Amino acid sequence: MTATTNPTGRRSTPAPTAWAGWIVFASLMLIMVGAFNAIDGLTALFKDQVFVTTGAGLLVFDLTVWGWIHLLFGVAQILAGIALFGGAVWARILAVGLVIVNACAQLAFLSAYPIWSTIIIALDVLAIYALAVHGREVRY
Repeated sequence: MTATTNPTGRRSTPAPTAWAGWIVFASLMLIMVGAFNAIDGLTALFKDQVFVTTGAGLLVFDLTVWGWIHLLFGVAQILAGIALFGGAVWARILAVGLVIVNACAQLAFLSAYPIWSTIIIALDVLAIYALAVHGREVRY
């Protein structure tokens, strides 16, 4: 994607490529995953009997702390996903950071859910590529 000059000598913005659809996909995925994380956080805060903890579990924090972390992380993902539709640079940076954290969190669940975690990590890597390389194509 290269910028072209029009007859007046001004640089025109390049036309979006097919990657703009992947940016929209990454935005929608961030919103959806953020909603799921927020629901998990609210569930941990208000009805912690849903979660079963064992001595061999992956849960490091108290369930209340875990609930607040997931709730705040989910809200941040939703806000970043909504802001991505406007093509804001800060939203791209925040979204890439949130997706990286999500990919690292999936590594903790590789032993429990190997196929699902691998799929999510692959989608995270694709979202990072789309946001980092083609993120400016969504600007209107």
